Amino acid sequence: MQIHLKEITVRELVDNFQNSEEEGVYGYGGKLNIRPKYQREFVYKKEQQQAVIETISKNYPLNVMYWVLNPDGTYELLDGQQRTLSICSFYMGEFMVSCFQNTLQGYNNLSPEDQNAFLSYKLMVYVCENGTDKEKLDWFRVINIAGEVLTEQEIRNAVYSGSWVTAAKKKFSKTGCVAYKLGKDYMSGSPIRQDYLETVISWISEGKIEEYMASHQLDANADELWDYFTEVIAWVKTVFPKYRKEMKGLPWGVLYNTYKDGTYDAEALEEEVKKLMADSDVTKKGGIYTYVFDHKEKHLSIRAFDDNTKRSVYERQNGICNQCYNHFEIEEMEADHITPWSQGGRTIDSNCQMLCKDCNRRKSGR
Repeated sequence: MQIHLKEITVRELVDNFQNSEEEGVYGYGGKLNIRPKYQREFVYKKEQQQAVIETISKNYPLNVMYWVLNPDGTYELLDGQQRTLSICSFYMGEFMVSCFQNTLQGYNNLSPEDQNAFLSYKLMVYVCENGTDKEKLDWFRVINIAGEVLTEQEIRNAVYSGSWVTAAKKKFSKTGCVAYKLGKDYMSGSPIRQDYLETVISWISEGKIEEYMASHQLDANADELWDYFTEVIAWVKTVFPKYRKEMKGLPWGVLYNTYKDGTYDAEALEEEVKKLMADSDVTKKGGIYTYVFDHKEKHLSIRAFDDNTKRSVYERQNGICNQCYNHFEIEEMEADHITPWSQGGRTIDSNCQMLCKDCNRRKSGR
């Protein structure tokens, strides 16, 4: 992979700028694709756009931008879209700033001197060419981007761009996209920051996101991914028909992959979930939905005995371990449920005993 530094002016960047839903977003005399199909939505707020123009007005340096050179001599913008669009939008008169002459002005209201200074401002661009997918991915991961840091999935979208990414983003990455409408109660994160897309690819690929994207990069559509997602959500709604807020953001695809072929009584599961939700010893309520399948207490974060209870029981036992009957300092002992939580034991003083660490771990291993 070859990387070289290129210097351009704002005048060159905004030359022949166009922003069209049908034709796309282009600048630099029509040679720079500012919003390739893999790029994220524009996310800068008004204050961030104004800050870009203020930086230029003071002739301070902006962070470098990153382009890729195509075989036909055109370019695609890999990073710097937010800054580039802020510059072009100001040039097109879409917002005003107060950093020139300390009055609120749009580009067309600037003095000829300020317009020329704005257009003459120099931007630094790193241009990448002849890179493999892995080289580009590694390069992206070490880029320091000011303001809006690229997520891992946004980087992957750039590296594995193509018809599949375009189709997948249409369903999973747009504001109000169909994936959001279907799964917003069960998913966490933001579609436009690629959280939905990353999560579902991780589920279907069992964590091998880059392998999956590479193998499907040239697919004409993302129907497999969409069908999988709809199956996951349908399964969740069938197995757990009563919705609770604790269901949002759980690893539903992982559970679906593991348990989809089983037969479950939704009413019986609901009774178990309801009982566990009411149990004050269960401190991680979201873990209940995994626990009802494998019954491993680690998912629930059962409430531990507090320090006051430990000290009280330690003094009551005179520092003697209830298993080996040897004396220990309190720091050498651990609190244990006499009747295990799984058998109805509560995390209360009367159900607590102090054991030395060796005895407690031997007991836990039985």
